[in-house]
Amino acid sequence: MKNKTFSELSNLLNAIQVTDNRGKNIELEKSIGNCVNLIRRQAKAGKKVIFIGNGGSASIASHLATDFLKNIKIPALAFNDSSLLTCLSNDLGYEEVFASPIGVVANKGDILFAISSSGKSKNILNAVKRAKQKGCFVIALSGFSNLNPLRKLGSINFYAPSSSYGAVEIAHLAICHRLVDILFNK
Repeated sequence: MKNKTFSELSNLLNAIQVTDNRGKNIELEKSIGNCVNLIRRQAKAGKKVIFIGNGGSASIASHLATDFLKNIKIPALAFNDSSLLTCLSNDLGYEEVFASPIGVVANKGDILFAISSSGKSKNILNAVKRAKQKGCFVIALSGFSNLNPLRKLGSINFYAPSSSYGAVEIAHLAICHRLVDILFNK
């Protein structure tokens, strides 16, 4: 007997949709290749990769920043430090907890991975806006509604069509680990 949970996850991974910054559909493996090429090119130019997310997406952000730094030797960071988050949310509001540090540390040509299951989190959307103002590339990972605003803001936009947090987070982690595996194994 087939396990329904894993069958649903398999279906979701096969249903991931990817668009570019004009909303044009891109085949999944091609978009993975585009991300890999972008990351390699920007890393060679001395640029860094920044990961942001809330809750489970914050865990993915932290995990991926560690993998990029340790395994791939690309400068990477995630803004998950509790002191930073509580300080900025207290002083500036939670909507600015990622935009503010991006305004300080991001440089033109850096890459921002914006991870949000709902694609509607104000702090993620504000961070993407700030990153774009700084001339960063944005790779967006979202889920839930196909009308979520994050889905249209990246240079490359991965969308997992599910209303389940767990399923969307697993899809996002699978995409990110595919990138890591390719980059690590050159």
